[in-house]
Amino acid sequence: MKNSMTIPTTHSGNKQKTGIMKKLYYRAYNEFKKSQLGYSTIAIIGQSCVGSVAAMVLLMGSMDMVLKMVLLFLVTIFCMAFNGAVLAQLKPLTTFNFLILSLMFNTTVILFHIW
Repeated sequence: MKNSMTIPTTHSGNKQKTGIMKKLYYRAYNEFKKSQLGYSTIAIIGQSCVGSVAAMVLLMGSMDMVLKMVLLFLVTIFCMAFNGAVLAQLKPLTTFNFLILSLMFNTTVILFHIW
């Protein structure tokens, strides 16, 4: 590296700023990880309620029947994925990610049909 034309740099003074959403995600994940059994039980109840509201709103909507059934299938699959992850006692990260994915998809379906 004697004859190298690159400038050596150090990263000692640079602190990377993490986003608010990333901090919130890691804080929620660490809390979930501490008491996975208790939070999973509560999350199954809440997530199932959100999933059933999403299914109800879908079936009450005035969409094309094929699209309605595809969305209903996805709502059911996302809810079942989280419930299966809890029952299979998968790693906390996998279970938490299934919970977040299910809640986000179902909430998006609800909000899309409300407006």
